[in-house]
Amino acid sequence: MSRRVEPVRVWRVQGAAAAPEEVDWLAVEEPLEIRIDGRAVAVTMRTPGDDLELAAGFLFTEGVIDGEDDLAALAMVDSPQDPQGNRVDALLASGVPPARRTRADRALFASSSCGICGKASIDRIRQLVTPAAAPLVVEPAVLHRLPQILTEAQAVFEQTGGLHAAALFSADGELEVMREDIGRHNAVDKVIGWRLRQDRVPISDRLLLVSGRAGFEIVQKAAVAGIPMLAAVGAPSSLAAQLAAEVGMTLIGFLRDGRYNRYG
Repeated sequence: MSRRVEPVRVWRVQGAAAAPEEVDWLAVEEPLEIRIDGRAVAVTMRTPGDDLELAAGFLFTEGVIDGEDDLAALAMVDSPQDPQGNRVDALLASGVPPARRTRADRALFASSSCGICGKASIDRIRQLVTPAAAPLVVEPAVLHRLPQILTEAQAVFEQTGGLHAAALFSADGELEVMREDIGRHNAVDKVIGWRLRQDRVPISDRLLLVSGRAGFEIVQKAAVAGIPMLAAVGAPSSLAAQLAAEVGMTLIGFLRDGRYNRYG
């Protein structure tokens, strides 16, 4: 957790009264440059940690790779200009088709606030998504338990209050993997990348839970990964609900306080 949080001096003010200066712990935000064969193809603002998973998940959900065997190597790259190690280089396997190699040249860019922008990007992402193979049946009582399990697993959020989380659960509510990040889409890429690096994609046997809202890009990442159910503690967007319906994904919103909405 060493680079995930950072102490900052603050004055706490309530009304007109200011408490003495003290230390507050904030979530770290730094750029991660993702390279393919030495070429920079994307920069994402993220919380350091699980960076190889983040890069693998990002390249997968952007359609550059479709499995672990497409990666000949994946490693952090150090340089004198970047002593913090904020670069990941992916060496693609020789069998990766040229069309997917050139896809990485189409200005892939993400930040902690916006991963996909514009109609052309939305149309391109729709081309990568295929309908879910089969629905995942999860009992309401199981769904109601998941937000608490997620909260209890969020160590850095507990310390800073400043991170999003994403997690994969089995249909009976068993937590498989949880990742945190200042960017909600980064947290999703991290859990998808974790599965991909185990050569276990598509993820047709798990539901994805996110700690915030469910926007279009969260649904598209889950859909590319073959995830049949997405649940969010917050609200979905109209475009997210539309895409979920198109691909046969079960979309759950406002999953908190013993209630939720099911869309589609």
